[in-house]
Amino acid sequence: MSEVEDYTGRTGRNETREEQLDRNWAELLQELRVLQTGVQILAGFLLTLPFQQRFEKLDDWEVGLYLANVVIAALTTAFILLPVSVHRRLFRKRLKEMLVSSADTITKIALGGIALLSAGTAALVFDVAAGRSAGVVAGGALLGVMVVLLVFVPLRLNRLATGRVLPTAGEKE
Repeated sequence: MSEVEDYTGRTGRNETREEQLDRNWAELLQELRVLQTGVQILAGFLLTLPFQQRFEKLDDWEVGLYLANVVIAALTTAFILLPVSVHRRLFRKRLKEMLVSSADTITKIALGGIALLSAGTAALVFDVAAGRSAGVVAGGALLGVMVVLLVFVPLRLNRLATGRVLPTAGEKE
């Protein structure tokens, strides 16, 4: 949930559990809207490539990387749409907590897809523009940065917020 809960489970807001779930659902939908825009831009870019003259000059590795990126874009789009489908199935069944919980997990998977798609697209562009080594390095480096930004930074902030801070490099426990 978006608020730091204290030991009693209270969030510091004067809201019922249902109001909290409604707010969390609205926040998740807004996050999915942001994700959807990024995926649409990358997918749109990828879908135009086969219609470029230079596409025919790609080697097997580049075509494979291109197709893998298209599959990742399509799957990530599906994960971004999945909470809406789940909502349609659970609508009016008083299962909002399950909806919010599942949408949270689905959104995390979509973030992973976007990280892979961003790294894969960068690898493809660098490979075509600067060579295979540059493509592998750029894709790997970007994937590493994405993992740090999307996994380790939020974990660190959560630890800071809850008072369970792990020491950083050079600090003593």
